[in-house]
Formats: sequence, structure tokens, C-alpha cells
Amino acid sequence: QVQLVQSGGGSVQAGGSLRLSCVASGFAYVPYCMGWFRQVPGKEREEVATIYTGGGGRSVYGDSVKGRFTISQDNALNTLYLQMNSLKPEDTAMYYCAFSKYIKACQYTYWGQGTQVTVSS
Repeated sequence: QVQLVQSGGGSVQAGGSLRLSCVASGFAYVPYCMGWFRQVPGKEREEVATIYTGGGGRSVYGDSVKGRFTISQDNALNTLYLQMNSLKPEDTAMYYCAFSKYIKACQYTYWGQGTQVTVSS
């Protein structure tokens, strides 16, 4: 049974840093991609960062977080991280990790439970 369990997050002042973790279990393969998303009530879900584990390890970031956030994975490929630096109040949201179901396609199927990040000014 595939499961993604998130940790990290919390409250921080603007300019501070946080790190989110997402531990995966039940995978018998390396997903083509892993990513982080965020959502604010009343707004559409936003893709924050994606790492293409099946595509050479390339990472892509949303424009709003480029240069501040870093997505990474551990060597065993069972934990995904999101290092968030220079946080801004507009980064406040519920953050979710997601893994693709496929080996050769990026289609997010599995989701973590979500963790709240709150940045105060």
C-alpha cells in the first residue's frame, strides 16, 4: 500500500526558513516525478516544485518560489524534501507532496496528507 507521510511546516516570520519532508512507503519502483504543491482556501492548487527522478533528476520550480525553494530527495529515494528559504507571507498555504503512479510519465496519483505553512510579516 502506497503511503506518503509529511512532516515539517509550522509558523515562521517573514525571511525565515522551513523544511518539509515527505516519506514514501509501499513503492516498488522509482516514480517518474515527485513534487510539492500548495493551496490556499478559495484558490487553485499551485505547483511549487517538481523533480523528475525518472528523467535525469531535473528540477523545475514555480515562478513565485524560484531562487528561494529547493526540492531534493534522499539517496534511497524514499524521502522528498522542500527547503524553503526567505519565506514571504504569500507563501502561507497548505503544502502537499505528490508522487507519480508511473515510471515513464508524470501523473500525480499519490498525495501526502498536507502540512500547514504560515508566514507572518
